[in-house]
Amino acid sequence: MTLKERLQSETTAAMRSGDSLRRDTLRMVQNSAYNLEKKSGKPLTDEELLAVVSREVKTRRESVEAFRKGHREDLATKEEAEIAILGEFLPEQLGEAEIRDLIEQAVKATAAETPRDLGKVMGWLAPHTRGRADGKLVSSLVAARLAGAG
Repeated sequence: MTLKERLQSETTAAMRSGDSLRRDTLRMVQNSAYNLEKKSGKPLTDEELLAVVSREVKTRRESVEAFRKGHREDLATKEEAEIAILGEFLPEQLGEAEIRDLIEQAVKATAAETPRDLGKVMGWLAPHTRGRADGKLVSSLVAARLAGAG
């Protein structure tokens, strides 16, 4: 079953069970994917659809942060619930130790030595962590490693 089929099936199940939050969250992702398909003029691959889901999760994480700063815990809680729903469609997330191991491999592979080499290391890491780790966390860990603190 493709990711697109799985999203459609889960949306239908949410509609039947009356779970409006799940239904609306999944529909939002499907609409984003549909818009991207129309823009590109071709159906999305599972990998491209996974990138859409990841982008939606990232947007919601940023919203949670903003809502908490604005003392809107009710909205932050709703966004976190949507993140949990979308998380079901993402591959298993990497732990910090696994990310640090990948960073060490990237530093060796790119011969990075200074913080100016951050771009090279991130370029090597991107395909290995896409959809499996928060980009901000990876970037901060790489920066700390290249600065000598990691």
